[in-house]
Amino acid sequence: MSSKYLSAHEGTEVLDALKASALFRKDQYSYILYPNKELPRFVDKNCIPAARAEASELVNVLVADGNKTVVLRDRNGLYHFNGMFNNVNSLHAALDALPANYAALVAKDHTLLTTVFEEVFDHKSFTGRSGTFFGYEGLGSIYWHMVSKLLLAAFENTNAALNGDDPTLVGRMFDHYFEILAGIGAHKSPELYGAFPTDPYSHTPGGKGAQQPGMTGQVKEDLISRFGELGVHVSDGQLSFVPKILRKEEFLTASKTFNYITLDNQKASIALEEGTLAFTYCQVPVVYRLGESASITVVTEASTSTIPGTTLGIEWTRELFQRTGKVVRLEVSVVK
Repeated sequence: MSSKYLSAHEGTEVLDALKASALFRKDQYSYILYPNKELPRFVDKNCIPAARAEASELVNVLVADGNKTVVLRDRNGLYHFNGMFNNVNSLHAALDALPANYAALVAKDHTLLTTVFEEVFDHKSFTGRSGTFFGYEGLGSIYWHMVSKLLLAAFENTNAALNGDDPTLVGRMFDHYFEILAGIGAHKSPELYGAFPTDPYSHTPGGKGAQQPGMTGQVKEDLISRFGELGVHVSDGQLSFVPKILRKEEFLTASKTFNYITLDNQKASIALEEGTLAFTYCQVPVVYRLGESASITVVTEASTSTIPGTTLGIEWTRELFQRTGKVVRLEVSVVK
């Protein structure tokens, strides 16, 4: 989806299918790495189908001779490769080490036994710990970095839908984006998440809370998506604020205080009114206020100037990026 190989319509179909698939974990309202499955028990492993084993004349002769260096037949009549084999090279070494009287049969059945070995162990289908472990990013486990990548892909496709003229498609993409967002830890209770919701965690195994805290890759995609919701965009050296999917309910319904750290590492605060929200960009506070027309007010220590529209302009953007401290605050009027 992020490669832009799919259209917005096709991306929506992928998300529809994903939500309806075995990858969706209802208890966490999120997605696992691979469909969960029952692993074979130990006694079910390394079992050669009788027809495949008995198709080899070499195997038949070795079993009759009581030679167990390549294949053995247990008391239940089941065939198994030598349990000390590590891989197909072990099989080849064992075949090469057989006495000379087996040489003709080894030459005849070498390829057959190699094929049967790969059929039994199916190494090419090994997907690592995600398909064989129970903890870490294992079976039934949500890998949060993956979910955050999915969130970002959904955001990008939502933007693509907004550039079109299909309101139904836009609505479907909105639903998917905010559903994926709702499944991420920061939007859950501690009871459901199993940890502090605002802390990033590596994964959530089946039947457990979030595991392995730390600054995982999840953080990056979540920040990019959040700034995307806020409509923060840089193009040709100019910062713009065009929030297309920001929800109106995110604006304050009562006055509050916004605390932040200034460029000189000092604590500061701004009194926010009802109908506003705030965040920082390059450590400069940006205050959104619902309005009838788009504009950006640049507040400095010495003056205040208002720029019509959604783009800050190259000079003021450079002041922000260079962290000169000249810009004290930006007040952005967002069209309702």
